[in-house]
Amino acid sequence: MRTASGTEGSGDSRLRSLPQGGPLLSARPVRVPSHVLPALRMDRFVVKRSAKEPGGDGKRPRLEEEADGLPHPSQPGQEIRAQGLSLEYRLLFGRAEADEIFQQLEKEVEYFEGEQTKLHVFGKWHNIPRKQVTYGDPELTYTYSGVTFSPKPWIPVLNHIRDRLVLETGHTFNFVVINRYKDGEDHIGEHRDDEKELVPRSPIASVTFGACRDFVFRHCDSRGKNATRHIKPIRLQLAHGSLLMMKYPTNVYWYHSLPIRRRVLAPRINLTFRKMMVVDKK
Repeated sequence: MRTASGTEGSGDSRLRSLPQGGPLLSARPVRVPSHVLPALRMDRFVVKRSAKEPGGDGKRPRLEEEADGLPHPSQPGQEIRAQGLSLEYRLLFGRAEADEIFQQLEKEVEYFEGEQTKLHVFGKWHNIPRKQVTYGDPELTYTYSGVTFSPKPWIPVLNHIRDRLVLETGHTFNFVVINRYKDGEDHIGEHRDDEKELVPRSPIASVTFGACRDFVFRHCDSRGKNATRHIKPIRLQLAHGSLLMMKYPTNVYWYHSLPIRRRVLAPRINLTFRKMMVVDKK
């Protein structure tokens, strides 16, 4: 997860919405009253949708609710595009199966402890504001922010999710980073998944279970006081049981984050499946 700069991109000053359970995209990361959302038009970033498109009431899906606005498993996903950004969003698991998997993850995943709960950022060590662990093939490692992570062996619930990903996307994955957010206080800052261990141009599959949280994309040229371009962020809301495929070149140009949302009281578990390779550390 580096903080380097990149090039090109585009913004848009308009605000749009998708049906209930689909990603909410906005030109700026602001909250919109739920009674306003049904009147807004489709976001221009969405370039392809499923045939079935029920209307939504603008409410965010919670753990116990159906993601009615999402394409169901085995149906085409929604493609979300901007300059340098290529995403596909869909429902990977129905509600009942997603509930079961969430409970299995809560019982079976063993998160890192001790020194592996710290990151080295801007010359200082910081506690990770969430629980984190990696699982994967034994010969692989994953290094970012001054820490090298070795994966734990695959467990059945993770193999189940990975098998579904292979079936639905046609891509294979040999590594997963799991982040557990106990509530809206837990978060992850802006970063790009561009570590050198990743197979070049391979997609990253982000699977979400639990509470719906804002997920924000920001172009590298529009970050900070020294921004060279005024490019509006893109905000998504990822539903329980959903899949967000981040395709090349998204992680070249766009940073993503899960900001603090203090009104969210329920936990969220996110799994980012990756295709990794063994890298010479010398």
